[in-house]
Amino acid sequence: MSFGVPLLLVTLVFVPVLLGVYVWQLRRRRRQAVRYSNVALLRAAGAGSASWKRHVPIALVLGALGLLGLASARPTVRAEVPTSSATIILALDVSGSMCATDVSPNRLSAAQAAVRSFVEGQDDETKVGLVVFSGFAQLAVAPTADRDELLSAIDAVTTGRGTTIGAAILRSIDAIAELDPNVAPADAVDEPSTDGPGLAGPTPAPTPPGGGGGAGSGGPVDVAPEIIVLLTDGANTRGVTPGEAAAQAAARGVRVYPIGFGTTNPTQMACTIDQYGGFQPRARDFGGPGGGTLGGRNFLVVDEGALKGVAQTTGGEYFAATDADGLTKVLADLPKHVTVTEQDVDLSAAAGVLAAALLLAGLVLSLRRSTP
Repeated sequence: MSFGVPLLLVTLVFVPVLLGVYVWQLRRRRRQAVRYSNVALLRAAGAGSASWKRHVPIALVLGALGLLGLASARPTVRAEVPTSSATIILALDVSGSMCATDVSPNRLSAAQAAVRSFVEGQDDETKVGLVVFSGFAQLAVAPTADRDELLSAIDAVTTGRGTTIGAAILRSIDAIAELDPNVAPADAVDEPSTDGPGLAGPTPAPTPPGGGGGAGSGGPVDVAPEIIVLLTDGANTRGVTPGEAAAQAAARGVRVYPIGFGTTNPTQMACTIDQYGGFQPRARDFGGPGGGTLGGRNFLVVDEGALKGVAQTTGGEYFAATDADGLTKVLADLPKHVTVTEQDVDLSAAAGVLAAALLLAGLVLSLRRSTP
C-alpha cells in the first residue's frame, strides 16, 4: 500500500489520544463512584448487562476517525482490475500471402470471418479500431463502438505487396494516443512507400511525430488499458522492425498480442477479385506454392520468433492458429487474457464510506442505550 499524501497520516495520532482520554475518564468515574456497603446488591443490579457493550459506541467512533485519517492520506494499492471497457486495436495483415489456400477458402476470408465474430462478440462499452497493413499500415477505422462501421471495413479489405508488421504496431499506438492522453504517439520513423492497396477507399496518413514518454523517459511505466491484437501470416519485409516497434509500445505501457496465422506449407494463391483489389499475386512475386524467401526464410510462413519477441517485450502473449476454427477460438478466448491489468486502485472513497457507516452505527447504539 502507498499513500498520495503520507503527511496526513499524522492525523491518526488523535485516535490513541482520544482512547487515552476515554480510559482516563472511566478510571476517574470509578474513583468518584459511591461505595455500597452491600456488594451483593451492587452485583445484582449490574448483572443484567454485559460491561463490554457500553464501550462499543466509542470503539466504533474511534474506528471511524482512524479510517477518516487513513482516507485523507489517499491510500492506493496495486491490484488486478478488469478492463472490459478498454480499447482494442485490431491490426490485420492484408498482404498478398493472405490469399494462400492452406486455410480454406483462403487465409484472408478465414481471418475476416473470425475477426467479424470477435467484433460482434464485444460488449457495448468496448471500443474497437482497425488497422490494416501490407506494404504500408493505415488506420481503417478509428476506435469506435459502432459495429456496423467496423464490419463494413473488415469486408472491404484488399490485399497488397509487402508486410510491415512494425509499422502496423506504430500506427496502432498512434490510434491509442488519440484516445488516451497518457499514451504518447509513436516516434517518427522512415516508412516505406505505398506500393500496394490495403483498403478500398482512403490513402494512408503519415505517422504523427513522437512526443514525451518514449523509451528513454525512464522510470516505471503504467500498463495502458488499451491493447493491440496483431494478426499476421508472415514476416516483416520492410520498414521498422517488429522489435523496434515493440520497444516503443512497451515504453508506453501498450501490450501487443500477436496471432500467427496459417500453416508452414502454404499452397497456391487464390483470392476473390474484390480481395485482390487491383493487385493479383503472380508466381514470380511469391515463387509459387510454398516458395518465396526473404533473408533466407520463407515469408509466406509466420515469423514466430519475431512475434514472440513482440509479446515478451510488451507484456502481451503470442497465439498460433493454423486453421479457421483455431483462429476463431483464439480470438474468442482472448478476453480471458487481456481484460485484467495491474493498476493503482485508490481506496480513499472506500475508507470514507466505511468510516461513515461506523459513525452511524455508533450513533444508533448510543441512542439505544440512552433511551429508557
